[in-house]
Amino acid sequence: MPDMSRETAVEALSREQAEAELAALAGEIAAADERYYADDAPEITDAQYDELRRRNTAIEERFPDLVRPDTPSKRVGTAPAAKFGKIRHALPMLSLDNAFSDEDVADFARRVRRFLKLGDDAPLAITAEPKIDGLSLSLRYEGGKLVSAATRGDGSVGEDVTQNALTLDDIPRRLKGEAPDIFEVRGEVYMSHADFAALNARREAEGLALFANPRNAAAGSLRQLDPAVTRSRPLRFFAYAWGEASALPASTQMEMVAALGRFGFPINERMKRFTGIAELIAHYHAIEEARASLGYDIDGVVYKVDDLGLQERLGFVSRSPRWAIAHKFTAEKATTVVEAIDINVGRTGKLAPLARLRPVTVGGVVVSNVTLHNEDYIAGRDASGEPIRGGRDIRIGDAVVIQRAGDVIPQVLDVVEEKRPAGAVPFAFPDHCPICGSKAAREINARTGRPDSVRRCTAGLTCPAQGREGLKHFVSRAAFDIDGLGDRLIEAMFDEGMVHQPADIFKLSLGPVKALMEQRALAMRLEREAAEDAELAASGKEARKRGDRKTYDYSKAAQNLLAAIEAKKTVDLNRFVFALGIPHIGETSAKALARHFEDVRALIDGAAAAAKARPGEAWDRLTALRGFGEGSKALEGLVAAVEEKGETPDFDPTQHAGLRLNAPQRVALRESFGAGSAMVEGLRTAIGARAGEAYRAIAADSDIGPVAAHSLIGFFDEAHNREAVQALLDAGVSTENPLFHRAEVASPVAGKTVVFTGSLEKMTRDEAKGMAEALGARVAGSVSAKTDLVVAGPGAGSKLSKAAELGIEVLDEDGWFERIGRTPG
Repeated sequence: MPDMSRETAVEALSREQAEAELAALAGEIAAADERYYADDAPEITDAQYDELRRRNTAIEERFPDLVRPDTPSKRVGTAPAAKFGKIRHALPMLSLDNAFSDEDVADFARRVRRFLKLGDDAPLAITAEPKIDGLSLSLRYEGGKLVSAATRGDGSVGEDVTQNALTLDDIPRRLKGEAPDIFEVRGEVYMSHADFAALNARREAEGLALFANPRNAAAGSLRQLDPAVTRSRPLRFFAYAWGEASALPASTQMEMVAALGRFGFPINERMKRFTGIAELIAHYHAIEEARASLGYDIDGVVYKVDDLGLQERLGFVSRSPRWAIAHKFTAEKATTVVEAIDINVGRTGKLAPLARLRPVTVGGVVVSNVTLHNEDYIAGRDASGEPIRGGRDIRIGDAVVIQRAGDVIPQVLDVVEEKRPAGAVPFAFPDHCPICGSKAAREINARTGRPDSVRRCTAGLTCPAQGREGLKHFVSRAAFDIDGLGDRLIEAMFDEGMVHQPADIFKLSLGPVKALMEQRALAMRLEREAAEDAELAASGKEARKRGDRKTYDYSKAAQNLLAAIEAKKTVDLNRFVFALGIPHIGETSAKALARHFEDVRALIDGAAAAAKARPGEAWDRLTALRGFGEGSKALEGLVAAVEEKGETPDFDPTQHAGLRLNAPQRVALRESFGAGSAMVEGLRTAIGARAGEAYRAIAADSDIGPVAAHSLIGFFDEAHNREAVQALLDAGVSTENPLFHRAEVASPVAGKTVVFTGSLEKMTRDEAKGMAEALGARVAGSVSAKTDLVVAGPGAGSKLSKAAELGIEVLDEDGWFERIGRTPG
């Protein structure tokens, strides 16, 4: 969900704020992708997801040098699940940029014309088709025969679902007519509204969990290990694109899709071709009006340049083609009443409010609860009492407008204040954990000194809620990934008192595990039989007579589980760090930490050293000023000027010729540090409170940043967390760390610290960083005495000057490629 602390306009962000927010956005978007693509269980709406991506793009456009290696703007989907075989796509399955208004569509057409150098009067045909809300699938045919089927996965590698795809009636095993010898057909697997309703009715009668919506049902049905399960589900398929092809049967998008129909695939009859933007948009609105009657879910209209030759000229940018765009529908709305506000506690102790609603149907889905983000969102004001953008002042009993854009989790759009009942009072957000009663505190932003929007239970792993959820995270796929130890079994073990902290997992013994498995199996069987008997009773039939129940011997299953646990006693350090569930430290930052520290003990010692080297309050006050964030030219120049001229009588930093401060920056300095000698003394105090090397070494890493650095320090500051980690080591858990030894790669730059600066023309910033790291180099964001090499493109400024001052070797891009023995491109 969008972080309600993100109230600062992108134009007003400091570099440090931008860097921290990009790190947070990368983690949030990656988690959302995992839930959507891999788990088929999204937790945020399309609108919320799109807002995260828009915010990320806007920050990257303002700070192009801060673009991260794991930026969501260059990533499609998520990695394929481990339970399936993998298929590498011959051509990537990319995503589409989004348009949210008619003007966005007009902008898309103008961009296409500018790129192609087409005048306003030159013909430009564009197709428009419904955007199906399902699961993307690529089908490979060789000699007319289906040989493989793969999901999108991460865009490059997908999951092998060939046997499951063969069960769909809409997918031909052999192509009709004269098709190319090699031909990849791409389209969307979906479920109709009628089939979805019938499927859920059957599942309800069988006492099974219901699917949330047709998209999840379709994705979950196709991604089954047993093709028989897929065969039993009413899945359908629309073809609309292609991948690798030995030849193309047509030269336009429209004709190619028609060819797909001739080859035996269902194609969408609402696809049309237009030559004017007004007609395109009119077709969009016509499809939007007919949306409810289509019988299947769509979430927008896709526009594509019709001429395939023009598509090839336009090419691709980042994660999407230049020649296509998705025009998303506006959200669907309904009004209901907030009947209660519950507080849930997550694995990191976050108190997450949830509104219990009077059930209401929005877009064909019954909605009975909605997330309320955090306490500022509910109150409509931040901790200082200032109104926040998007805040609602939501009270129990309020009538609220709910918005849903084809997703599982909706959002509150507005409060209907004129319908507020008499006596409704502002919601009192708890300041103690509702689970364990410990104090729930708001974190203080290390840089701004202001309270964060999130309130967390301070009990850590001793809180039952955090303990249970933390254990689930600990064994999850990206963490220890213990085969056979899923969420439900962890819950049962926790409830039975078998495990309280991660180390307990590695102390389990055969007898108790076997007994628990048998107990769970019996309970599930009794529950299923009770449901069967209730259904028979409701229909006037007698309950089934059952003989003696045979007890299955779970010895082998328990032994397999214990063997899987034993096999994970040695794990990569980055997985170990991620498994600890430290707030703000995701997979990317865990890998970055593993590059800095060889093992767990080094990590703990490094966190302790970083704690002692943290910047002081005076430095934080300086870097919190607008325009003086960490790494900014204004800050670097100010520090240099004060260190050089600080003893000079009547020295005024705001008037120093070499600084070139603007009026707001000069005012900010005077308001915070006074004037004259008082300002100079205050600035000298602030500079003396700068962070030490142990802190900067991790906080300056763009994959970690100050927010995660402070979180790491805070985690190991707590004795009970250190004890929990030590208990893991005492239980025999150890780590390997191939990432730490990456600098041993044999290359001309192995082990060197490299800084890239200026406008790189022959490689993107991400490509440069990835290339250097793959060759064993460390990429830094600033030039220092420890820098070995600076690669400077056009427009390089202070970093180039600093390199010259320190006598550091400088190369241009051609020199860089020559040094590493490669050619550009």
